[in-house]
Amino acid sequence: MDKDLKKSIKDLGYFSTVGMAMAFSIGLGALIGYYLDRWLGTKPWLFFVFLGFGIAAAFSNLYKLYKKADKL
Repeated sequence: MDKDLKKSIKDLGYFSTVGMAMAFSIGLGALIGYYLDRWLGTKPWLFFVFLGFGIAAAFSNLYKLYKKADKL
């Protein structure tokens, strides 16, 4: 395998994690909010708060991945 093909495959693998990282962050925030709402009886406020935290974390991860990819 030549050097350029190896680098391209490595970069493709790196960028394929972006969608999974965003979905995981948003899903985890929503799940935490949902279960806290059920436990504390504050439906739906904590769900939306933690969903917002999850979205913010997803975009933060996206920015970090972009900065790291820019260095590649």
